[in-house]
Amino acid sequence: MSSIHIYTDGACRGNPGPGGWGAVLIAGKHEKHIYGGEKETTNNRMELMAAIKALEAIKKPERVVVTTDSTYVKKGITEWLQGWKLKGWKNAAKKPVKNADLWRLLDEQNQRHQVSWEWVKGHSGHPQNELADQLANKGIDELAG
Repeated sequence: MSSIHIYTDGACRGNPGPGGWGAVLIAGKHEKHIYGGEKETTNNRMELMAAIKALEAIKKPERVVVTTDSTYVKKGITEWLQGWKLKGWKNAAKKPVKNADLWRLLDEQNQRHQVSWEWVKGHSGHPQNELADQLANKGIDELAG
């Protein structure tokens, strides 16, 4: 089973404000671009949506490598999630986890696939990350359209 590579990004103009998400999915020679936007959201919600929508776009369980420039998404899914679940979706300060609705969706997709999570520095010239950023901004631009 070969891996599908996903590159995700979220963007927000104002935080909160209009936001967009974008993802690049690469499987062998095939490349797919997806994006969307919301009128009133946050950057972190858009980062999460990019990963959720990209993983949802894969029809059957696969081995997937997700590359994000969001330490929030990477640490959340690889380090914090298990503790949140054990504590009834409360964080270390015993407060409700922010964006728990999206974390639950991402957790479902993460369990459906065999996912490796990688981080890349944003706006550092990484071609697929830059493309995901452009797609996220297109998601915002089309809201205004």
